[in-house]
Amino acid sequence: MSFFAAEPDGVLRPLPAARAHWGGGQLRGMATSGALARAAEQALQRSGGSPLLRPARWTVDLLRPAAYEPCEATAEIVRLGRRLCLIEASLRQQGMLVGRATALFLAAGGPVSGKVWAPSAVPEPPPQDLRPETAEPRIYHSTSVGWTSSPEPHQNADRKMLWAFPQQLVRGEQPTPFQNAAAVADLVNVVANWGDAGLEFINADLVLALSRTPGADLQLGLSAELRAEDDGVSTSTATVFDRSGVLGTVTGAALAAPAPVDLRLVGAVPGDSVSDEAPGKSGLSDRAG
Repeated sequence: MSFFAAEPDGVLRPLPAARAHWGGGQLRGMATSGALARAAEQALQRSGGSPLLRPARWTVDLLRPAAYEPCEATAEIVRLGRRLCLIEASLRQQGMLVGRATALFLAAGGPVSGKVWAPSAVPEPPPQDLRPETAEPRIYHSTSVGWTSSPEPHQNADRKMLWAFPQQLVRGEQPTPFQNAAAVADLVNVVANWGDAGLEFINADLVLALSRTPGADLQLGLSAELRAEDDGVSTSTATVFDRSGVLGTVTGAALAAPAPVDLRLVGAVPGDSVSDEAPGKSGLSDRAG
């Protein structure tokens, strides 16, 4: 279930798990975000910056559909300080820029003593023994149904949650917690925009904000918190949580798709974003156009 194989020259060759579920010969957004995060984190490791630096914000722009073909992810440091590091990453195919990202790493400064408001409600993770029944390593929740190992019961207008199990970004490499979170964050479109008519929106970006590093087991949940939509433009925010509690948010902007996708018929929720640039098929894929 790895997304890529890394060639000796650093080129990432996509594997079947990285292919968009709805055709079009494109990469899914999870693979794009994960590849960019890997490049950004490797740049930080080479920089000699403080070991206390940890990911605090991850912003991805999906500029055009990335084809299901080899790609190159690169990153450069914009600013490296004692407690802050800003990195820009790019994903290119045949010399063309298809995605870009900005990573902000901050160094922890110790606990504070003041009391500040925080939400009292905390998303409830799924039972420890619940595992996916589909090829996609995730399980699902809607208010009227609860947690299930299949997406089939959840095509409704309820508020939704999703729990993602880890999968390899690059074959033979264990993904870091940040790389895994960057990939999972692309699912904000599914958890926020999946309704009783199916998935009717394609996501164009994501902004992940983290207060701490995700847990070592790499399991992460998303819980829909806010959604606003008008005339085919949607903005949404989901809480990011693990079994230790809430650790951040992810926000996404999305556009109306040419046609809704009934995720029950897909058999497993496709990664994330879809595109109107695959004429002759369903008109849909995992990438934003």
